[in-house]
Amino acid sequence: MSTRSEHQTVPLSVLLKRELASEKIEKPDIIHGQASQSKKGEDFTLLKTECQRVVGDGVSTYSVFGLFDGHNGSGAAIYSKENLLNNVLAAIPPELSRDEWVAALPRALVAGFVKTDIDFQEKARTSGTTVTFVIIEGWVVTVASVGDSRCILESAEGDIYHLSADHRLECNEEERDRITASGGEVGRLNTGGGAEIGPLRCWPGGLCLSRSIGDMDVGEFIVPVPYVKQVKLSAAGGRLIISSDGVWDALSAEMAFDCCRGMPADAAATQVVKEALHVKGLRDDTTCIVIDIQPPEKVPAAPLPPPKKQGKGVFKSMFRKKPSESSSHVDKEHSEPDVVEELFEEGSAMLAERLDAKYPICNVFKLFMCAVCQVEMKPGEGISIHAGSSNTRKLRPWDGPFLCSSCQEKKEAMEGRRGGMPTPLSLSLSLSLSLSTD
Repeated sequence: MSTRSEHQTVPLSVLLKRELASEKIEKPDIIHGQASQSKKGEDFTLLKTECQRVVGDGVSTYSVFGLFDGHNGSGAAIYSKENLLNNVLAAIPPELSRDEWVAALPRALVAGFVKTDIDFQEKARTSGTTVTFVIIEGWVVTVASVGDSRCILESAEGDIYHLSADHRLECNEEERDRITASGGEVGRLNTGGGAEIGPLRCWPGGLCLSRSIGDMDVGEFIVPVPYVKQVKLSAAGGRLIISSDGVWDALSAEMAFDCCRGMPADAAATQVVKEALHVKGLRDDTTCIVIDIQPPEKVPAAPLPPPKKQGKGVFKSMFRKKPSESSSHVDKEHSEPDVVEELFEEGSAMLAERLDAKYPICNVFKLFMCAVCQVEMKPGEGISIHAGSSNTRKLRPWDGPFLCSSCQEKKEAMEGRRGGMPTPLSLSLSLSLSLSTD
């Protein structure tokens, strides 16, 4: 994964201006296919194309693809499939321009995931689900993920990029540290006599994942805050593969792309599932979605991506990024590259960091509306998302965005600190007024 502190992203406004200047604003063709072999019946998918950002205009369209791999029942997977998109869209302010809408997606996805988790847990069901959620708007691909399903991209140039994070405790040291720091325990199943077997799990509960939606019986250390990555493809396009762990337990990313190269999307999805079953058999639900993002004039059945000139399967965890500047010549320094460019990446489990008010859109978080569940609050009910935070930046506790009491309780539980002393909005405003008169 790329490190944000070492590299700066290309400004979204620059990319959009570049499209307009080069007359490449034309949207790509989105061609998809899916395949699945069921073992437990807990994998579910969401496939929606031609969704309208502005209802009725027929132009501002985007596509949504989701994979929900349930465990301990299918309730959480079904609920997330039916409600997650609406919760994400509800967190995006109305009447935004295209570039503002795209820029708002990463934080709206965080709010949507957390709200979906809170609403589902109120139903007192014990199932959980991984989620890999993909929104495609033009050449911009935004991926949010919790759990161990994955989304990978092979660009038309033949390079492979990982657009999701693996939240298995076995392979994610940062998540293990987060859980233990919050009061949880991480260890293997003890069979007695000191013998330990199986993968690392979070206790209580014994889940081998650190993030999911649902799982109210496991504990609050298992959080629904997604890892989010947003990238912009070159005009040559690329291919996405979204699959559950039934595929990734059998195939590497390179193997998945190699086995279906040159096939149309529907046949490619079938081939990936077939190859995974050939390697390990049907041990789990095995689901695959293949999405081809192509220039409009490209024939759908043509091979995508084309064979590479030098080798195959070059793995990329570092995306091309260029310095962001506010000078008048910034556009000149960002010439059109034929590579995948990263616009956004964040994986912190802390809501105060993920819903920070530092944002390219004015008034995204209304003063009297919860930043997570979008419920309207009366004056005095809102609690600053920074309340009780040890953030070293000079953030005042009355700085927004704000949470309602139930979402604040969820936030504190996820951070392992129930019973904190929140800062009500009324107190915040009073403090702000008193300070302003000094």
